[in-house]
Amino acid sequence: MHRSIATVSLSGTLRQKLEAIAAAGFDGIELFEADFINFKGTATELRGIAADLGLSIDLYQPFRDFEGMPEAQFLRSLERAERKFDLMQEMGAPMVLCCSNTSPLSVNDPSLAAAQLHELAERAARRNLRVGFEALAWGRHTSLYRQAWNLVKQADHTHLGLVLDSFHTLSLKDDPAGIADIPGEKIFFLQMADAPLLAMDVLQWARHHRSFPGQGDFDVTGFFAQVLRAGYTGPLSLEIFNDIFRETPNRRTAVDAMRSLLYLESEARQRLAPVQPQRVQLFNPPPVAALSGFSFIEFAANEASALTLDTLVRQLGFRRIGRHRSKAVTLYRQGEINLIVNAQPDSFARSRFEAHGTSVCALGVRCADPLAAVERATAMRSRRHDSPVGPDELRVPAVVAPGGNLIHFVPEALGASGLYEADFILQDDEAPQANDAGLKQIDHVALGLALDQLDTWVLFTRAVLGLEPGESLELADPFGLIRSRGVANAERSVRLVLNVSLSQRTRTARTLSVTGGGAVHHIALRCDDIFEAAAKLRANGTRFVPISDNYHDDLATRIDLAPELLARMRAAGVLFDRSPAGDYLHIYTESFEGGLFFEVAQRIGAYDAYGALNAPARMASQAQD
Repeated sequence: MHRSIATVSLSGTLRQKLEAIAAAGFDGIELFEADFINFKGTATELRGIAADLGLSIDLYQPFRDFEGMPEAQFLRSLERAERKFDLMQEMGAPMVLCCSNTSPLSVNDPSLAAAQLHELAERAARRNLRVGFEALAWGRHTSLYRQAWNLVKQADHTHLGLVLDSFHTLSLKDDPAGIADIPGEKIFFLQMADAPLLAMDVLQWARHHRSFPGQGDFDVTGFFAQVLRAGYTGPLSLEIFNDIFRETPNRRTAVDAMRSLLYLESEARQRLAPVQPQRVQLFNPPPVAALSGFSFIEFAANEASALTLDTLVRQLGFRRIGRHRSKAVTLYRQGEINLIVNAQPDSFARSRFEAHGTSVCALGVRCADPLAAVERATAMRSRRHDSPVGPDELRVPAVVAPGGNLIHFVPEALGASGLYEADFILQDDEAPQANDAGLKQIDHVALGLALDQLDTWVLFTRAVLGLEPGESLELADPFGLIRSRGVANAERSVRLVLNVSLSQRTRTARTLSVTGGGAVHHIALRCDDIFEAAAKLRANGTRFVPISDNYHDDLATRIDLAPELLARMRAAGVLFDRSPAGDYLHIYTESFEGGLFFEVAQRIGAYDAYGALNAPARMASQAQD
């Protein structure tokens, strides 16, 4: 498809926006009127800049408050339209977007509105231009696409057609199924926008909280599929109003934007196939890799912090079982959990992360076809990473995640130890059960993100890793709010928790990596018996975040618990959460260098959350400590 984006969707000057849009691989733009008004140049000069960058100017927008107006205002609007048509011809824009009227002067007379739209289209036709009419969700008399389509039909002009916008339809919970019955040639332009589900005025929602497809909660794929069923073959465009995007570096935003369209096309292709013949070529990347779990977590450390980390992980019950064949890298294991400490001075990990203390620099996930996983990632605009390898060592395909961390795709065919047997000299220097605390698997990994990285990570995990987001929660830190959202695969073998701080004073904000977000701030390790594990860990020297007695007093008033269980939780400092599907018991270690800490967790039944309601108790305790 011809892929486009509205210039209002990015930060920067108009030239900077165009350069970012072109670099991300777009074909064209929607030119937002304010961007041109504030541009220091002529329409002809803008046309040349866009052409040099390989971009077409697909749409000029918006033209406001036109249809259904009294005669005097209508005539003034026609004169205004003629001046806009002059500009459009100079810049080479073939279409203008006309929004449904919001003026209090407008009258609810569909015949008058249709006649005036016909006249506008007639003026455009004299210059070989077209008019696209769009229903705004807050339009005074026309707010639904069916109403807009009825006016377009009644106006009956070949140079007048419909502009569809997913936000305006889905925010009003309007059914997009009827779009499939509109003749595709009368749909002149398609704008896509996602959004989180919010209970607020639709105008404020639209102006401040739209997001790219795949970042929000709307069924944008279903909307797009209906447009394709109608036979639409025009541009696929993005029109995003978002306060955070207006502050974010536009190159990163443009990459997110392109990734979102590629993801949308691939999802729609799957939903339509094989019953719907394709009239346009939709993006067809390699399928999402089926991930089966975490293979390893890798820490970047200097020589001194590696010694500190060695003490910590051995207190957690891990055994040091191997050293890398060619690098200063150490392998630790407990149950199915592998932790790698990378102290190699010239490695990617050290060079990028050592200035920020001990940090998680890479995650390894198991999958059946790592090469296909990397091919999908690069097709979805992620960057491949190839680490240097020594003789007979395995090259594990990897991509760079947002913020700079690496995601390695480890072949399942290697088995539980195949990778480590190839790359490490395995030499267990401790008795098999020494200090073992009964930790079995990596339950989830929690990341602290900069505010402008949350949507980026939601889209990355969806489009590249095939994870689906859960409910978005806001949690109270003593110094502000934390927004938290879990993402996981269907089997729940790979779980990430994405956290952003809405304040600069919270612990999450203070411990964020200055590399731009994406810093792992805690790792949850699963066990079968939380009380046994906690007792063994304490005996090993592990220190836990103390939990107030008031927490357990309150817990007894909220949840019906056996007194014996409550007493054990109080004595051990264990927190508790219950859902209709099961229970969750967990405990947090104290933080170490860089603000990292561990969580030990036990899932009972089909509990599918992360104990997020207990996070305020942990954050308050850390603040008091």
